Amino acid sequence: MRTLISTAFVSLDGVADSPGGEGGYRNAGWTFKEVEFLPEAYELKGREEEEATAMLLGRTSYEAFAPVWPGMPEFARYKVIPKYVVSSSLTDAYLVDDWGDTTILRSLEDVAALKETEGGPIIMHGSLTLHHGLSDAGLIDRYHLLVFPVLLGAGKRLFSESDVDARKLRIVEHGVYANGIQKQVLDVVR
Repeated sequence: MRTLISTAFVSLDGVADSPGGEGGYRNAGWTFKEVEFLPEAYELKGREEEEATAMLLGRTSYEAFAPVWPGMPEFARYKVIPKYVVSSSLTDAYLVDDWGDTTILRSLEDVAALKETEGGPIIMHGSLTLHHGLSDAGLIDRYHLLVFPVLLGAGKRLFSESDVDARKLRIVEHGVYANGIQKQVLDVVR
């Protein structure tokens, strides 16, 4: 069974929306305008790219990343691994040509079936609506969180507000950096 890893930048009050500035609210871009950049705080991101054998995205994140990431040298490894996009409306005609193999999945059940295939870790960036469904369904195995020392108020939260059974998490790696970012790598206890 493959490990599904959700990776996110998240504010102290739980907002994961528009960290790079792509959203439509006043605090969009909070990762770069609110916290000093320290390369060591982002080491986890490079490791994720090296270890991932597939990428999972929701439609909105795919539409944001696909026009940009294929041409970025810092994301070269992501260009060659298979990508899976969960969408009920996206068609093959809207997939970009220069970002490697991309498969459209239609449901959480399709994601569960993907996890049952052979292969290494599947990384999921952004994709908050998809994240809510996968987390609520118990399909996420590990969380890679970079928690920023900022309160944003508005914005979409990383976790849904659904009334689900509690899930215990085990911290497997952590760190705190001079700019206040906290690294938390957590496994879901099954």
